[in-house]
Amino acid sequence: MMVPEGILCSKTHEYLLEENDLYTIGLTDYAVEQLGDIVFVELPEIGTEFAKGEVFATVESVKAASEIYMPVGGKIVEINEKIVESPEVLNESPYENGWLVKVESSTAQEDSGDLLDYDDYKEEL
Repeated sequence: MMVPEGILCSKTHEYLLEENDLYTIGLTDYAVEQLGDIVFVELPEIGTEFAKGEVFATVESVKAASEIYMPVGGKIVEINEKIVESPEVLNESPYENGWLVKVESSTAQEDSGDLLDYDDYKEEL
């Protein structure tokens, strides 16, 4: 599995990837592995604003339901409709096709101070 360069990860297993002033947020491969087969994903509406640390989505697997937290504050500008219709995409491709939301954030620089690069994240597991 290809992990994108420059990805940052939270201790609650969300990832953040900056692309052209937008931030893509999803679940790390580790989180997806721990959840097992994902059967349902609930995402917020476009335009909704969240502060860092707020719950913005729910993912349910055959094992458990998990709340997903915002790694940085921001406004939802895009949601991944594909995983709402086909949650298993999250299991198959958490980075490329299984991202959750894209946000605009004016606080990402300050908010991302406690996020880890992927290698450090893997070491902390």
